[in-house]
Amino acid sequence: MGTKPRRQIAFLSLLGITQLHLRNPLIMMWWSAAFPGFGHLLLSKYFRGFLLIGWEMFINTQMHLNEAMVYTFIGHFEQANDVIQLRWMSLYAPVYLFAIYDSYRTSIDLNHQYILAKRENAPITAFKMAGMEINYLDKRSPSLGVVWSLLMPGMGQLFTHRIIMAFFVLGNWIMLCYWSHLLEGIHFLILGDLTRSANVVTMHWILFLPSIYGFAVYDTYVNTVEYNKLFDHEQAVMLKADYQHPQFLFPQSPQQKGGG
Repeated sequence: MGTKPRRQIAFLSLLGITQLHLRNPLIMMWWSAAFPGFGHLLLSKYFRGFLLIGWEMFINTQMHLNEAMVYTFIGHFEQANDVIQLRWMSLYAPVYLFAIYDSYRTSIDLNHQYILAKRENAPITAFKMAGMEINYLDKRSPSLGVVWSLLMPGMGQLFTHRIIMAFFVLGNWIMLCYWSHLLEGIHFLILGDLTRSANVVTMHWILFLPSIYGFAVYDTYVNTVEYNKLFDHEQAVMLKADYQHPQFLFPQSPQQKGGG
């Protein structure tokens, strides 16, 4: 009798697919450095990722870090020094460094777990249905997912049926666009009123947007590619288990029968 697999390669639920696959620890570390929590979201460590992202936005706002960065970029160092809140600064570094370290360490550990899980050849659920939703393994176009994320962050996550991530990314994008007055700034920019466009936007909130936009695109592309690989793997496991009997004799050609 075979032993029951100790690990899962993937878990399919009505809200999405959580899976193990090989990841580059340096890339996970880079995303955590770009925005604490992003590396953990890429590792499917959602609760930890949401907590770190919330902390980053809270502490950054209290410390006025983004405003200080804007003044530094344009050479107004005295204004940057005046706006920064030093009493919050000492709380920022430990959590920031932990996010980078933990995403690097976790990615290495999960890579090991993936290798072991694949050797155990655990079965994968390919279809899930309930009263409110249906989810299943299939193949999707990574390029199309990127296009949807470029049009609106969060749509790519919906395209890959990652409901919780889609609501999180889309909700944050809408909230930050509203607080930063991004669309108003674009409106005045199109009209050619550069001064009014620059004055209407709130730089503190707008600096969060590039990270979220880039993350939404990258996350959609990577997960679409990995879901396609998972689909192929599930098909291979199913065919080997149900159709490739170990005693099955392949048909021989006349040349093989004659020994030619």
